[in-house]
Amino acid sequence: MKYYNFKKKVEKRYSANTTIIFVTIFVSVVFFILQLIDVETIKYFALYPKNILAGKYLWTLLTHIFVHGGIGHLLINMFALFSLGGICEKIIGRKRYIWFYLITGIFAGLLSVLMAGFFGYGYLAKVFGSPEIYMVGASGAIFGIAGLFVILLPKVRFTIIFLPFFSLPAYIMVPAVLILTWLTTIATNLPIGNVAHFGGFLTGIIYGYYLRVKYKKKVIMLERYFR
Repeated sequence: MKYYNFKKKVEKRYSANTTIIFVTIFVSVVFFILQLIDVETIKYFALYPKNILAGKYLWTLLTHIFVHGGIGHLLINMFALFSLGGICEKIIGRKRYIWFYLITGIFAGLLSVLMAGFFGYGYLAKVFGSPEIYMVGASGAIFGIAGLFVILLPKVRFTIIFLPFFSLPAYIMVPAVLILTWLTTIATNLPIGNVAHFGGFLTGIIYGYYLRVKYKKKVIMLERYFR
């Protein structure tokens, strides 16, 4: 009974999105500290395609969502999650949002592992990622949220962090950012998880269509509210 009351108080005070942000920051900071002590600890948190394909460290399909490759990476992702996640949670509900976030992040990571493991060699490593590189970050799950908006609220305007005075409808901005980031990675060979971004986006699109078909009237009302 005491646990139930405590759980209710926490849920009332903190949204699921806020809790996810707090947990992500905490786990990322712990990860930063452990890396300073022993760089080998990365294999217990980050996603390494060769390990997953060999059936090792499978829990990293989940943990990699909550760790980041530096303070800048963490801050950018948490700002994006803060901007999008709260609205998404209000639209689909607390429990559904938690499951959606976790499943999307796991699927994004798994797709990255498969693409890198089977196709990430030679020049194609620029396109699909390398099986020799560790993968971390919440961006796959965040792109899932963005993909959900593309279907449920396609006309809601999105703004890029670095261009605060420039915005476009979600159905244009999100795919554009996805494509431009991928092309930039190919041109510069930056270690960005584009397959994870696409995997998350794809999950959001699929789930968005499911919700749109199942809750037609609610989606229409939602579009009118955010018009």
